[in-house]
Amino acid sequence: MSRSLAVLRSLVFFLWLAVTVVPFALAALALSIFRRGDPVYWVCITWLRWSIWGARVICGVRYRVQGMERLPVDRLTPVILCPKHQSTWETFAFPTLMTHPLCYVFKRELLYIPFFGWAIGRLDMIHIDRSKRNEAWGRVAEQGRRYMAKGNWVIMFPEGTRTPRGSQGVYKAGATRLAVDTGTPVVPIAVSSAKCWPRKSFVLTPGLIDVSIGRPIAAVGRQPDELMREVEAWIEAEMRRLDPEAY
Repeated sequence: MSRSLAVLRSLVFFLWLAVTVVPFALAALALSIFRRGDPVYWVCITWLRWSIWGARVICGVRYRVQGMERLPVDRLTPVILCPKHQSTWETFAFPTLMTHPLCYVFKRELLYIPFFGWAIGRLDMIHIDRSKRNEAWGRVAEQGRRYMAKGNWVIMFPEGTRTPRGSQGVYKAGATRLAVDTGTPVVPIAVSSAKCWPRKSFVLTPGLIDVSIGRPIAAVGRQPDELMREVEAWIEAEMRRLDPEAY
């Protein structure tokens, strides 16, 4: 595909996002006046499904998932998901893939995005002020424990921010610290989304994104840093298998 055609298709895709987010966000806000929790969450997930559908139909971004059978099926069995972070794509896709509601840990600045931010502010999510690290961790620990008790799965990107294709960020132990404190298994996830939607790029290109879900790793009796090193080793080895051209 030519660069100009990819740009045009990406423009259409982002227009699709902008147009469709408004009615879904308003519906979520209206519903949240009367109901909170799962009903509002699934309204928002419907918009995310439309977004991933739009990426596939408009821009040719397809995906395949392996390892779903490794995740628990019981409604109240918690896990903490620790995915590789290369793109906006996985932040949109993971809630549509998982059987349990996801509780993202994210910077509070996202709440100020019109419609999108207003809607996620009504969900069971953990928004933190990164400038207040001790206060932020207390919020993650308290709310993470509470939401997991309801059956939600917490999702935290260990690298913190999106990384370029073929590179590796610094894996921080926040997710494994929460896992050790709560006795919750962690699930490493590799995702090759930068092949189609690189960080800081407006242009999506056609291709196939691979998502590989690892086996849950028990956290009881572990140290957060040591546990995160195991998560990091699995993810980075799996990334080299999924996207060898990038490495």
